[in-house]
Amino acid sequence: MKKFALVSLVVAAGLLLAACGGAAQPAATEAPAPAEVSLFDLGGATITVAVENAYPPFNMISEATGEPVGWDYDAVAEICKRLNCVPEFTQAAWDGIFPAMEAGEFDMLADGVTRLGERELIVEFSIPYVTIGQVLLIRSDQTINDVEAFKADPQVLVGTQIGTTNELVAKENFPVDRIKSFEDFGAAVAGLIGGDLDAVVIDNVSAVGFIGANPGQLQAGPQLTSDEQLAFAFPPGSTLALSVNHALRAMEADGTLKTLNDKWFNPK
Repeated sequence: MKKFALVSLVVAAGLLLAACGGAAQPAATEAPAPAEVSLFDLGGATITVAVENAYPPFNMISEATGEPVGWDYDAVAEICKRLNCVPEFTQAAWDGIFPAMEAGEFDMLADGVTRLGERELIVEFSIPYVTIGQVLLIRSDQTINDVEAFKADPQVLVGTQIGTTNELVAKENFPVDRIKSFEDFGAAVAGLIGGDLDAVVIDNVSAVGFIGANPGQLQAGPQLTSDEQLAFAFPPGSTLALSVNHALRAMEADGTLKTLNDKWFNPK
């Protein structure tokens, strides 16, 4: 059982004992009162947060330090600072992550997740923290910069990540036999750099991340979409979504969210 759930159970148990416990015990034998927990003060609870560690700029392993870094790490740390909780990041594969969230295997999913109607049937979402679009990521030496030209060329192969909205957009724009879906975007980008693919369908902010990680090798090509809202995901019925919404609104109001978005999504 995760510590976030355990804290809630301790509080509930304390309330039940107070209602049904009979005669009061001497003060010397009373158990210490549990830490106060509310929607906006989680009492130091540990929150398990699922990430891929392969999706820059949201989450990745720094080549320089070997440590995980990214927007998710900074944003969740700030959220927990405001909510009095401790983030415990856990690496998880994207494929199968929504059934895992539905089953409550993690308290929170932070991985650049697009809010979709069908996803809202099985998980809770926070309010959006950024609106993004999708682009074709291409090599620096490619001169075709028109999506219709990519569509018209029967030799063009595009890559993307399986089970993502990027895969859906790829299928809306290209024949299925010209699409190769990978377990993660790192593998798709490696295929692009190596010449096995001609483009990768990817979020524009992630395109910036991969361009920065591969200096001089990649560029952003034509835009495909421009209106996807990204948010955190939670198990169904989770009250943590309400807590995170409170923190996100405060971060938006005081400029912290813009600062984080500018740092990771619009690097100078």
